[in-house]
Amino acid sequence: MVSSELISTLKGLNRSDKFYIMQILISELAQQETNLIKPDQAYPVWSPYDAVEAADTMLKVLQAGQAQDHA
Repeated sequence: MVSSELISTLKGLNRSDKFYIMQILISELAQQETNLIKPDQAYPVWSPYDAVEAADTMLKVLQAGQAQDHA
């Protein structure tokens, strides 16, 4: 949990220092994200190709929405 002292210090910074802190934090987050995907691994990806039931459901929802708009 973030201490109230740290929050108070951050609020007291000027605009450019706040942006600098944001850049550091975003850079850290980006580095952590790159470690989630490992090389030489297979990751399943869903594709709408041949998803006939999903397309039918979407069509029914769109038609119901249009019927409500015109009612």
